[in-house]
Amino acid sequence: MESTIPMLQALDWTQDLEAARAGDRPALERVLGRSRQDLRRYAEHHCVVNDVEDAVQESLFTASRRLADLRQLECFASWLFRIVKRECNRLKRGLRALRQEPITEDIAAPCTIEHRGLARDLAAAMQSLPAHYREIVLLRDLEGLTIGELADRLGITREAAKARLHRARALAREYLHD
Repeated sequence: MESTIPMLQALDWTQDLEAARAGDRPALERVLGRSRQDLRRYAEHHCVVNDVEDAVQESLFTASRRLADLRQLECFASWLFRIVKRECNRLKRGLRALRQEPITEDIAAPCTIEHRGLARDLAAAMQSLPAHYREIVLLRDLEGLTIGELADRLGITREAAKARLHRARALAREYLHD
């Protein structure tokens, strides 16, 4: 009986996580409540002592708003820890800027590239694709459909969906390299 308890708890956790992602507020509160202590311990190692609670609160708020965007529920814990670490680094950058101290590479903001140029290039690459290739890339990469879902939606086999997606991405890469 004792060996089934952790399995049942894991099942409850997974069900709560799925329900939270679907918009169930009580499930979201349970998931975030269970995550709080782990996030606090993690933040204690990555934040300035006075910023730990702020980082945890902001991270829980961010997670509650963005949970629906998480593609794979199995990645929830690592996703949440990355949010906390980013928040700790943001708070450290703010403190250093206030003190007029240099921002070191370990807490620097993620690199941003010229989004307009990249967006323009990606849009042109997508436009260069034949319609059936454009459709499969958009369904997979923007809507997040699995290979099985792609195959069902397009009325083709899984193997054909994989091949079409591979060919579409290869054509887009060729366009971008030229």
